[in-house]
Amino acid sequence: MILPSASPAGVALALAAAAAYALPAAAASRLSAPTARRTLQAAWVLHAVVIGWSLLGTSPRFGFAPALSVTAWLVLTVYAVERQMFPQLQARWALAGLGAVAIVLALLFPGTPLHVGASPWLPLHWALGIASYGLFAASVVHAWLMMRAERAIRHADDAHAGLPLLTLERLTFRFASGGFVLLSATLLAGLVFGEAAGGPGWRWDHKTVFSTLAWAAFATLLLGRLRFGWRGRKAVRVLYVGSLLLLLAYVGSRFVLEVVLGRAA
Repeated sequence: MILPSASPAGVALALAAAAAYALPAAAASRLSAPTARRTLQAAWVLHAVVIGWSLLGTSPRFGFAPALSVTAWLVLTVYAVERQMFPQLQARWALAGLGAVAIVLALLFPGTPLHVGASPWLPLHWALGIASYGLFAASVVHAWLMMRAERAIRHADDAHAGLPLLTLERLTFRFASGGFVLLSATLLAGLVFGEAAGGPGWRWDHKTVFSTLAWAAFATLLLGRLRFGWRGRKAVRVLYVGSLLLLLAYVGSRFVLEVVLGRAA
């Protein structure tokens, strides 16, 4: 729920960003390409301001919904960069809808206060984790586009409407590889920083278990690609399974703590 103490300016910014995202998502067929592009750019800037406001304000908070919000913003950032190299990339309406939903969720569930006395290494651990979320989310988006392109080819539709199938496949595995590197660094950082803070270093809780299972799934995917040439539906299924496990690791566990159980982590 929206906190009674939430800043009116922060709420207004979030609503403005969500509305800017919703416009190209809901009226994609009625907006010209330049208008939709400018609207999405404005939404992306407002989204960045909202994230900065929530994390760097007087009472910073974080939780499952802000994590999804940052992940969505990172995916949109990747999309904005890719559009400069691949103008035929078509995912604007879907990503705009993702951004609108992520902002509304973060507004309704702002998370729990960040502890001032936490380890100084904790922000780095979070940054690595959220960055890996962003790259794997970008990989999932490209895998979805790849499956859509494959269906278009199979049904003899216009196969030149978007990126070529092999380009989408190459980008999918590049983002998955980058996400795997960052996820490995996140798990290693959690172990090292936990021991440096005098803790057990590695606790086999639900977050660690799901993260390790996700790491194993992604390692299997990349090894299968390297050794056996996995591609197409088989590779996408493994990518989806690993992404679901990774989503459950932090977002899922925090959702249960914050919403189902109604307490802080």
